[in-house]
Amino acid sequence: MQAPSLPADVRAMYDRIEDKGEIIPAVPEDVLSERNRRQEVDYWTDEEPGTIVVDPHARFLYLVLEGDRAMRYGVAVGDDGRGFAGTGNIPFTREWPRWTPTQNMLERDPEKYGPYRDGMEGGIENPLGARALYLFKDGRDTLYRIHGTNDPFSIGKATSAGCIRLFNQDILDLHERVRAGAKVVVLSETESGKGTNPPSADRSISISSTTLTDTGATR
Repeated sequence: MQAPSLPADVRAMYDRIEDKGEIIPAVPEDVLSERNRRQEVDYWTDEEPGTIVVDPHARFLYLVLEGDRAMRYGVAVGDDGRGFAGTGNIPFTREWPRWTPTQNMLERDPEKYGPYRDGMEGGIENPLGARALYLFKDGRDTLYRIHGTNDPFSIGKATSAGCIRLFNQDILDLHERVRAGAKVVVLSETESGKGTNPPSADRSISISSTTLTDTGATR
């Protein structure tokens, strides 16, 4: 039995588009599972709206909105994406960025990454995809990137290389929403899932029965 097709609004979000002269292919339907799709969700946090929260262990990125809500994006997480936790900011972004493999990549797989040791120009084949957000901490580049991808089938998975990657359609959406200097919080493994459950409503107050000697009543 053939699986039902995606809702029209979801299909439209991930359809083929042109951007800056580059053609971004439609995302294949079989990777657009419910968990991978961009969607607004409940999210409870003390972080200000506009803050990016990355949960690399659950493989989600949240953009904090007003009113205990967030825009959630499915992501793929590479080794570099699991190597940082804490806070930083995004001083700048790049459209169709140039990519240079890290030293770790070159050492791990010189045959694959060696030809690009001097860099690769931006484009649809570039691993950074359509946009990149550059994470700095205390004024220094962390080498941590939030970016698009040329491999949509990786979204929702742990991968061997790279940082935090989104569907190209999603990094375009995130890029439009993020302001310069935006705060980024990257959760540690012990913090994974933080913000996805409502604060405890159980604020039980212990009230002891008190005898009112003047009336004999208790309350």
